[in-house]
Amino acid sequence: MRKGQFNPFVSSAAIACALLYPSLALANDAEVAEASVDAEIVVAGSISESQAASVEEKRKALNLVDVAAADAVGRFPDQNSAAALSRLPAVAVQRDQGQERYIQVRGAPNRWTSVMIDGVPMIGVDEGGDSRAFRFDAVPAVLLSSMVINKSLTPALQADAIVATIDLQTYSPLARKGLHIDGDIGYGFMDHGNGEQRQGSLRLSWANDVVGIVLGGSHYRRKQLTDNREVGLYDEPTSPSDTTFGPTEIDIRQYQIERWNNGLFAGIEYEPAAGQRIYAKAIFTEFSDDEQRNQYELRLDRAASGFRNLSAGDLVSVPVRGSFNYGEYRNRNYIGTIGGDLETDSGLKVSAKLNYARTDNQTYLPLVQASTGSGLGSPSLTYDRSDPRFPVVTLYNTIAGPTAGTFARGTAATGFNQRSLSAAGAIMIAAQQQTVSDSYTVKLDIEKQLGNLTLSAGGLFADRTIAGNNFSFSNVAALGALGSVVNQPFDVNAYVTDKPWNTQFPLGFALNYIDNRGMRRDIDSLVAKLVAAGRFDPEGNIPLTDRYSQTEKTYAGYVMASADLGKASITGGVRVEHYVLGNRGTARIGAVNTPLADQRSYTDLFPSLNARIELADDLVFRIGGQRGVSRPAYGAIRIGSSINDTASPGTVGGGNPALAPEYTWGLDSSLEWYLPGNGILAVSGFHRWVNNVFYQNTQAVGSNVFNSGGVDRSSYLLTSTFNGTNGRLYGVEMNFQQRFTFLPSPLDGFGFQGNLTLLGGKFDTQLVNGSQRKGIPFPGLSDTIANASLYFEKYGLSARVSYQWRGDWFDSLGGFGSGESRRGYDNLDVSLRYKVTDNFTVFADASNLTNAMYVAYEDSMDKPTEVEQIGARYMFGVRFNF
Repeated sequence: MRKGQFNPFVSSAAIACALLYPSLALANDAEVAEASVDAEIVVAGSISESQAASVEEKRKALNLVDVAAADAVGRFPDQNSAAALSRLPAVAVQRDQGQERYIQVRGAPNRWTSVMIDGVPMIGVDEGGDSRAFRFDAVPAVLLSSMVINKSLTPALQADAIVATIDLQTYSPLARKGLHIDGDIGYGFMDHGNGEQRQGSLRLSWANDVVGIVLGGSHYRRKQLTDNREVGLYDEPTSPSDTTFGPTEIDIRQYQIERWNNGLFAGIEYEPAAGQRIYAKAIFTEFSDDEQRNQYELRLDRAASGFRNLSAGDLVSVPVRGSFNYGEYRNRNYIGTIGGDLETDSGLKVSAKLNYARTDNQTYLPLVQASTGSGLGSPSLTYDRSDPRFPVVTLYNTIAGPTAGTFARGTAATGFNQRSLSAAGAIMIAAQQQTVSDSYTVKLDIEKQLGNLTLSAGGLFADRTIAGNNFSFSNVAALGALGSVVNQPFDVNAYVTDKPWNTQFPLGFALNYIDNRGMRRDIDSLVAKLVAAGRFDPEGNIPLTDRYSQTEKTYAGYVMASADLGKASITGGVRVEHYVLGNRGTARIGAVNTPLADQRSYTDLFPSLNARIELADDLVFRIGGQRGVSRPAYGAIRIGSSINDTASPGTVGGGNPALAPEYTWGLDSSLEWYLPGNGILAVSGFHRWVNNVFYQNTQAVGSNVFNSGGVDRSSYLLTSTFNGTNGRLYGVEMNFQQRFTFLPSPLDGFGFQGNLTLLGGKFDTQLVNGSQRKGIPFPGLSDTIANASLYFEKYGLSARVSYQWRGDWFDSLGGFGSGESRRGYDNLDVSLRYKVTDNFTVFADASNLTNAMYVAYEDSMDKPTEVEQIGARYMFGVRFNF
């Protein structure tokens, strides 16, 4: 089944499960903890103990949740919180260079999953604010005590969540009395290129009956090679005699990557008496990525002559463009929280928090480009696409043709001359972005127990400022032409080394590495001289039209009631949120920069209801319904733009400040059988009806936000993000966990954890000029997500084999538009732990043993647009605790 296509089984099963036992009952769990479960799950023992803690918290929760307890993180080869969360039901991940980055719950776009840290909402500003999704690769898993996925909402949780909100809960030192030292040291390698992996963490905690202190840090670093093949576009034949169609280019890339994650955290808690606690916590996390790119584009559609199609090509004088850089990606989070909890004998509970969070996301990619000369300066070639993923290219010399001004294929070339690029034509594109978010949040929750009834109320105020720009590629320095002007000639060909590429992909000819670091050092020096000479303006790296400055204020309050009716319970209430957005930027109208501003506000009610019924001692049924919201990314709503008043009709390129939030009504239900030995067998279904779905298009502005100087631009054509209609997302989740304690020894050490999710979903665009597209799949929606882990734990040995699979999905960054799909892939991981003593455990992890290949394609697999592979990775080390 293609993604987004209607699946009667999935839809019917989801609705049937959601409507099963629709009777209302009342809930016996009256906690208003931010994650709707107990705040801490600290497990220092076995897989089975960790599983038992997670299952117990799921069972007690007043809403539908899935939980990953602390020790589960250490027993998988999971370096960050995204990888650990991907083991839970209906959770898929988006990877970058093979590393887990974003979470997609229930196959939905990542923007539909919100994130909290210790109950405080967190917002992402990745890639120039093009996504509000939180980057999980910036948060090492070892900082956390547990991770809770709330799949149905209560009024106490933020409403900015269409499919789920995830609470990342940090470690509490008061959870264990005395002095404790926990940590690990590991070292390993990447299979492709033999780059090193290393990791280390240390957590020191001390507590008595009154005070607890914790200090900790973590470090992870990896060096890897990434093989990559890309195709820009595929031409279609224009007539039966057309012989120039197929791939427009063959793009050969390899990335040399060095990534590291650092985390620091500290906390102090003071509990002078039972039910009285004040605390302060601080977190710093850093994701850094230094990438060297070596790239050669064989520009097939610019050949002097010849033919090309999907199967093969024979082309004369094909221009080759080289692109090289040493780029830097940085993401840093600074989070500080102070708070207090009070619980009295009369059943009153009060929780207050004050939080500051800063996220700084920045990228600098000085990309150097140069091409071969025309005619005799470019090679001729043939290509064979018997395997469309790996076109095999044979190079030939180009010679003069039989008539003046023509060219012909000559003798076979021994390889591509990487020093044949035009040094005089070399340019540097100063690609750059930086977006910074500062947020202040105040949160108050109050709960009062009145017999079998618990009343709750609370409020939140969040004040954010966001300043940034979308990714800008507009500033170009002519390095080859200007180098001699400042007495530093630049020759792009001087950086070719004698070291051949270490590649696992077939190509047909060899390539050598470029000295990217040396090139970066020299262009930085050259650009500095050009700036001093007035030949290059670095302020142009980020045009005014790409910049934005926004303020975001959220005023929220809620009331909630939970009542206990014995075997049945209900929790319901309403949350109200008043949201105010201030939006400032610059429009370039002709040659004039014009400041523009816009302000919008919304007041919304978000009711929710969760019922829990104990059908038997070990059989629990849940049903819940809620309303949620997903607000637009900051870059998508920027008011900065380029406006053309002379075109007919006029045109606008930029953000869409009139973009409305996405809203949803959702229905969830589950049937949970809690098995002997801390196991669980559960099936759940859900359906989301979503309005205002984001997609990309070119259509009339439809508002006055770009009006200035008395000019009405509401009918101009805007290329940006718009709101669609009729979104539907639905699915069924099946989850089974069990340790086989009923088997004879030693087989009773075996256990299994697995889940399977079947999904469907689609949306429609607006009706524009009588045209409408229907049934468009959601970006990131895989029909199938599966996890399976078989483990053995006995005699000090803890071994686990884990398998993950996700099906094909539609992929379009920022919304609908590119028409690109992603091929499904699987991962096989193996983890081994052996407890040498009570204080030391040695471990060995092997990840991605399937050597997963990440493939994007256009329409079908015979038109791949990207093929990428990083290989397996291995880590060995020791964990310790005292």
